[in-house]
Amino acid sequence: MYFISHLHLRFAFKLAFAIVLAVFVGFHFQLETPRWAVLTAAIVAAGPAFAAGGEPYSGAIRYRGMLRIIGTFIGCIAALLIITSMIRAPVVMLLVCCIWAGFCTWISSLVKVENSYAWGLSGYTALIIVITIQANPLVTPQFAVERCSEIVIGIVCAILADLIFSPRSIKQEIDRELDNLLVDHYRLMQLCIAHGDKEEVDKAWSGLVRRTTALEGMRGNLNIESSRWNRANRRLKAINSLSLTLITQACETFLIQNTRPEYMTPEFRMLFELPVETAADVHKQVKVIRRAISYTGDKNTPATISSWVGAFSRYLLLKRGVISNTRISAVEEEVLTQEVVIKVQSAEGHHAMINFWRTTISCILGCLFWLWTGWTSGSGAMVMIAVVTSLAMRLPNPRMVAIDFLYGTIAALPLGAFYFLVVIPSTQQSMLLLCISLALLGFFMGIEVQKRRLGSMGALASTINIIVLDNPMTFHFSSFLDSALGQIVGCFLAMMVILLIRDNSKERTGRTLLNQFVSAAVSALTTNKARRKENHLPALYQQLFLLLNMFPGDIDRYRLALTLIIAHQRLRDAPIPVNDDLSAFHRQLRNTADKLTSASSDDKKQRYFKQLLEELDIYQEKLRVWEAPLQVTEPVKRLAHVLHKYQHALINA
Repeated sequence: MYFISHLHLRFAFKLAFAIVLAVFVGFHFQLETPRWAVLTAAIVAAGPAFAAGGEPYSGAIRYRGMLRIIGTFIGCIAALLIITSMIRAPVVMLLVCCIWAGFCTWISSLVKVENSYAWGLSGYTALIIVITIQANPLVTPQFAVERCSEIVIGIVCAILADLIFSPRSIKQEIDRELDNLLVDHYRLMQLCIAHGDKEEVDKAWSGLVRRTTALEGMRGNLNIESSRWNRANRRLKAINSLSLTLITQACETFLIQNTRPEYMTPEFRMLFELPVETAADVHKQVKVIRRAISYTGDKNTPATISSWVGAFSRYLLLKRGVISNTRISAVEEEVLTQEVVIKVQSAEGHHAMINFWRTTISCILGCLFWLWTGWTSGSGAMVMIAVVTSLAMRLPNPRMVAIDFLYGTIAALPLGAFYFLVVIPSTQQSMLLLCISLALLGFFMGIEVQKRRLGSMGALASTINIIVLDNPMTFHFSSFLDSALGQIVGCFLAMMVILLIRDNSKERTGRTLLNQFVSAAVSALTTNKARRKENHLPALYQQLFLLLNMFPGDIDRYRLALTLIIAHQRLRDAPIPVNDDLSAFHRQLRNTADKLTSASSDDKKQRYFKQLLEELDIYQEKLRVWEAPLQVTEPVKRLAHVLHKYQHALINA
């Protein structure tokens, strides 16, 4: 408990220091709106802590700061282009800005989650600039430069605070997780060889998929922590592929025994029966298994066992390198450059389009509300609409993000009023008292943010936004109230749009993912050496992880996806006969699978799926004619059987 409390307090001091430093620098250098620097420092520091549910690891705040700088510069450039080309048509200019915000949300829905923040930010940054300069468009370049400068100052303050308050390194966590994964991989193989309870195997492999994905996220944190971890980062990238390979080989061992119980020999069953507790136990046992394989010979060793032990040995080799972070040896270099990792292709195109319409429509409604009412804080409401929709869309539950912002803006009204009416007027003559009062706000909000309290993040940002931190300070209660109410109204309108425009893309995305698994399995049918070296496993398991998050509890869907991944991996390694007839038919199969994945209507999908099944039957006949070995005919037959059995799920699910 003491350790947890210590981390909570350390981050609270870190956030308070970042806010105070931004306030001091902003007023010392006579910035026109120091509020932007303070707000940026608070958001950059608190955002990763809210996402992590505690103090973020080293590098997380720096990475978020860089994304914010990139997003701000993109947004400022877009705003300048929009204003200079449409200055004579203000309404059209606002409309184009709304479309730009929607476009950025669309892009952010397709890129990696960790990079989506920059695109979401660039969308509403342009909108803020266009709205702010409506009264005097000639000051646009000056305002854009000032805004970029203030944001950069805020980011630098957050990064300095992070460095001063000794951020946690994730390296020790990675070292521990590598050992734990080692033990659990061995236990999964024990379960699969014993051919035990199917539900227990499902639970074990899905847990390992999640933990391997989490380890890849840790690798990203380590990569941005320091350049001295570059060697460890390269090894961890290869370990991610090896971990997924171990899962695949273990599950294939289980799957083969469903139809061929004699596949696993009694000798190897006995070797895997001994229980293990630590990584050292696993290491000793794998040495025994390697000696048994060398004694038995590859022909008498089950193929999945041989492949699993090879991947496990490479895992052990790279794990030692990660822990020591020593120079990469020639043997390790060969492992690291053995395969070309293929990047994942997004299956969320329909989801991204819905996010585009949500952001665009909500921003247009905000414009209409502002123009129709003439309310001075209608612009503030419009900005909040853009902020909420841009940042919420990429997250798994946009509705809860909108509710969090709404609660935060409501809580900011009394909290901001206390600071506006009592604290700041009493401290504005003393920089020391002003810094102390804002430090207390940052300290207590820092503790609440780490607890992921509903509304805490929104309350922090909204409170700083509505209290007067301009230069010079002016205190007009009507302006304060308008600004606070504008935030609340904007969050409410954004939440209404999110609720009314339903995201019906879940089933379509799930079907697209399954079709991509089919396409990957078929694409493994090739004799091209370059294509056979392509490693699709990280991309396929990333899609499987998305499937796990989208359909929690749907174990049948996971089993189907895993079966197709296993088929891809086995066919990729299968000794397919090399001749022109089979090579030409491989191209035909891949072409049909690509058409199936890209088909826009259910009728087309059904037609291409039926064509693929017929071609697989013809292909099996060709394999018999060319006397292909069992290592080829068996996985092809299994793939055809799976596609026949689950064609309804693959076409109409």
